[in-house]
Amino acid sequence: MKPEQMEEPRAYERTDAPMLTLAFKDRSETLMDRPALFESLVRDAYRPAYGLAYRLTGNAAEAEDLMQETFVRAFRFFHRYDESLPFASWLYRIMTNAHIDMVRRRGKLRTTSLDCGGHDGTSGWEVSDPESTPDREMMRNAVDDTVQAGLMAMTPEFRTAVLLADVEGLAYEEVADIMRTSVGTVRSRIHRGRKQLRAFLLRHAPDTYSEMANEL
Repeated sequence: MKPEQMEEPRAYERTDAPMLTLAFKDRSETLMDRPALFESLVRDAYRPAYGLAYRLTGNAAEAEDLMQETFVRAFRFFHRYDESLPFASWLYRIMTNAHIDMVRRRGKLRTTSLDCGGHDGTSGWEVSDPESTPDREMMRNAVDDTVQAGLMAMTPEFRTAVLLADVEGLAYEEVADIMRTSVGTVRSRIHRGRKQLRAFLLRHAPDTYSEMANEL
């Protein structure tokens, strides 16, 4: 057969080998980089995440369980993580959901709707000034055993909101995003949580915590 009479390769016979090789190489490197990125982000977030887990659960054993469940879920859904957003906020959302699931399994979770208004059509809850910051400073500097006991005496949704805002220092909008609720609900939960903590501290250690309780 003369060269000019040779048939063109069929479609399935054509291949751009260098381009395909490069594409698979890039994909392989991307897949390999994700676990490395996850490990790096987890390493940086581990200490603050454990602190939050301990304050949510109240003891080391349950904190370890919560951490393990959080990181398992985070790794499973890491492909959904947007690298342009803070990893800690994304991780805290997973931890919050994992904690709620753990509490529900043990039958300890009491939920309260804070979006509903009062009978007269006004807001059902008093909301504190969102710009107030002394309570945040006090909480960040004074989470000892007694304060931890007061946190554990709260309903879980109040405790989570107070910890994220007053201990982790997150903005109300960030807390609302993590807890998947409205900013108004977050403000109400924080206000009621602080009120519960104030009452606990004044009842159990008035001499030690009277100043802190007055700041809440």
